[in-house]
Amino acid sequence: MPKPDDTRPWPQADRERLIYPSPVGWLGSDFVDNEEDLLARLNPQTVLMMGDNPALPRMPERPCLADFFTLRFGALARRHLLVSAKRAMNDGMDEDVILACLLHDVSNGALIRPDHGYWSAQLIAPYVSERVAFAVKYHQPLRYLPDEAVGYPYPDAYNRFFGPDYQPPEYMQRDAEWARNHPWYMAARQVTIYDTYFFDDFPPVDIAEFEGVIARHFRQPAEGLGFDNSPVAHMWRTMIWPNNFI
Repeated sequence: MPKPDDTRPWPQADRERLIYPSPVGWLGSDFVDNEEDLLARLNPQTVLMMGDNPALPRMPERPCLADFFTLRFGALARRHLLVSAKRAMNDGMDEDVILACLLHDVSNGALIRPDHGYWSAQLIAPYVSERVAFAVKYHQPLRYLPDEAVGYPYPDAYNRFFGPDYQPPEYMQRDAEWARNHPWYMAARQVTIYDTYFFDDFPPVDIAEFEGVIARHFRQPAEGLGFDNSPVAHMWRTMIWPNNFI
């Protein structure tokens, strides 16, 4: 967490700072592309947003995983991840599965929703075991593949979300079938089993309950997530500064 007496200067101080939302979030929606209008408004006192946004909680200089949970992830995504992991922990799952449950939707928290399992696995791959990354990636296609023998029916929620006639695309079906025949199949399948959407009756869960699991199985870079020059550092930086113009 950032220190209460954080005295770092704010970027672009004393200027009006304009935000142009990333196209991936509005393509196909009713949002009217206003990039040209924003550019026309620029002057010495009006600029395009770059760096820390005072409307968001300020991230520490060397952010750790828990900082993204508390300072960036949306409330529903955060609670969904924490409850999924807590349920796995309560049932005595191994720590790889617990961590995979905790991280399976991290891209939904503050980055991107389409293909969230693939994005989430890529985000965490440098910092976790291959088995954890596998479980996170393949939980997404396996969500559409029921396996009644291990206690996983097709989710009723998906009928509500997408309609009862929805069929996942070919690549998703292909990846689900491939994962079902992999030695780590049950790790990914356990993530789908604990991946519940409706949990209003579940007690609140704090990220601190997973400090030990994270310490043992998540390789937190000393430089901070986003600043370790890993192949995915830019993805973590995007969550730190989601309103940067470029």
